[in-house]
Amino acid sequence: MPSFDIVSNIDHQKLDNAINTARKEIVNRYDFHDSKTTVEFDKKTLAITIVTENDMRMKAIEDILIGRAVKLGIDTASFNFGKEVYASGSMIRKDIVVKEGVEQEIAKQIV
Repeated sequence: MPSFDIVSNIDHQKLDNAINTARKEIVNRYDFHDSKTTVEFDKKTLAITIVTENDMRMKAIEDILIGRAVKLGIDTASFNFGKEVYASGSMIRKDIVVKEGVEQEIAKQIV
């Protein structure tokens, strides 16, 4: 009986490079001048945390991250965009979880 293996891994170094390049681009963009925007990446949990002032900047940051990931060959379907949460003051926070592997229910359907 034939068998096959499904591998769904992300290259962690490419992901880290994409996030660092996106950070540099955000710092150099005119519309983010004097902004309190932060983009953090937790390598253990593969979670990206974005904190910024408004929805327009949040959307721009998401577009920058997706663009950089595509240029480095990272599948953007692995990004699980969470909901925007209003943090302290006028800041907005969004968590993006990078999925690796196949969920158990989907694996059962494949088998």
